[in-house]
Amino acid sequence: MPDPRVEEYAEILVDRCLTIEPGHQVIVSGSPLAAPLLKEIARQIARKDAYPLLRLSIDGGPLTPLEWSTEAPLERLATPAPVTVHEWEQADALIAVDAPRNVRDRSALAQERQALLQAGSRPLIGRMLEGTLQWTGCQFPCPALAQEAGMSTEEFEDFLYGAVLLDWEAERERMQRYCDRFDAADEVRIVGADTDIRLSLAGRSGKVDAYGANVPGGEFFFSPVEDSAEGVIRFSEFAGSWGGRDMDDIRLRFEGGRVVEASSRTNEDFLLKTLDTDDGARRLGELGIGCNPGITRYMKNTLFDEKIDGTIHLALGNGFPFIGGTNESTIHWDIVKDLREGGRIELDGEVVQENGAWTI
Repeated sequence: MPDPRVEEYAEILVDRCLTIEPGHQVIVSGSPLAAPLLKEIARQIARKDAYPLLRLSIDGGPLTPLEWSTEAPLERLATPAPVTVHEWEQADALIAVDAPRNVRDRSALAQERQALLQAGSRPLIGRMLEGTLQWTGCQFPCPALAQEAGMSTEEFEDFLYGAVLLDWEAERERMQRYCDRFDAADEVRIVGADTDIRLSLAGRSGKVDAYGANVPGGEFFFSPVEDSAEGVIRFSEFAGSWGGRDMDDIRLRFEGGRVVEASSRTNEDFLLKTLDTDDGARRLGELGIGCNPGITRYMKNTLFDEKIDGTIHLALGNGFPFIGGTNESTIHWDIVKDLREGGRIELDGEVVQENGAWTI
């Protein structure tokens, strides 16, 4: 029997995350492993009198096949196909469904090639970052994601739907109260084990993610003032993952908004090379505050982990122009810090969260 949760999931993506009008062209990307959800998305787009433009990934990763990414000349990697550019320029919306065959498939791809692919995709994702292309991204339960989380596929299904199928209007109202308090502040201070870092939000406003660009929702986020980060943060609780590689116990020290010292217990060379991707890679593009009550444990899955209630995440690289961010980079790398044991958040000197619990 079809899982009725799939239909509800698709409804959130098509009806709530996006505004699809008759005649709209909606890019729908995913892998064969996500077929039940992709089919339901297509049905619901049809009911909107719009076009689903289905784009399948062989291995569940980016739409550029790994074999092409490995073999193509370097200069070709940084140049998107003209027909792809045209499609992204003309599309009205994007729904990206992640269901990988193996989450580490891309880890063997040389870092130089990964950087060139990211540079080539930068013009394509520009509309997403500017807010001129509606988009939403999500995941579909599959064995690879379940294995990463240390769960059976059935357990992961229940966990995913428990984090997605919430009363999002009530969640939005709750998160907006916290976000409004941040909007009224000039400085955020984050304190924890081996962590004391200050960021400025002066002149910036946050955005609540109840349902929208990322599903599941459950955060509010800002693009901090680009030259404001001062201090040290240690991500000792969870690994940071980028390019199919895990970096454990990342430590970053900021001066004048830039990372001036960086280390990790594993894959440190990869960390340092990633920070040198471009000039913007050493600055922050995002401060996010996790608030999803259905996500209580680490999943080795950033889409979920950054929403854990009682965590914050910092993103190195590209900021969000639609909320005032000006930092530009080909990367946007979210790294999660757990504040539930011994951590706190201060706004202009007032403690607003301690040990993961709100005091306001």
